[in-house]
Amino acid sequence: MTAKQKPVKKYVVKLSAEERERLDTLIHTGKRPARQVLKARILLKADASEAGGAWSDSQIAAALDTSVDTVARTRQQLVEEGLEAALIRKHSPASARPRIFDGAAEAKLIALACSEPPKGRARWTLSLLETAVVQLNIVDRASDNTIGRTLKKTRSSLTCKSNGSSRHRPTPPS
Repeated sequence: MTAKQKPVKKYVVKLSAEERERLDTLIHTGKRPARQVLKARILLKADASEAGGAWSDSQIAAALDTSVDTVARTRQQLVEEGLEAALIRKHSPASARPRIFDGAAEAKLIALACSEPPKGRARWTLSLLETAVVQLNIVDRASDNTIGRTLKKTRSSLTCKSNGSSRHRPTPPS
């Protein structure tokens, strides 16, 4: 292949009139995630139909201030998976760790933290709660960090006298 020949595109984008209209309205109306707008612009510029510009990946990347790899991946997603998949960021369930405390276990943890502490203790500590949730078969295992994050999320205070999830705050004078 000489320098003047253009490489053959493996993934050629050809949009229908309805798809072009949809991408146009997506770009020009409403609030959308920046990534979604970027991908819509990439697809419109990469369109090889009569209405499109059929830009090269490097031209698109330079014009939209993105990488050539992003342009290539967007083309590939459109051809292999369709327009929806190219625009919407897919969530991978394998990427996130499963939660240790689901709703029921979290409620039991909060109830335990709000209950009377063990004999000889003034209050529950995170390590005491860690041992107690395993002994009571609330969860199989949990670290004190996990328990701390869960209680912080519910705004429970282990140092507050009431140990309730909402504290009484004085209203400022008007």
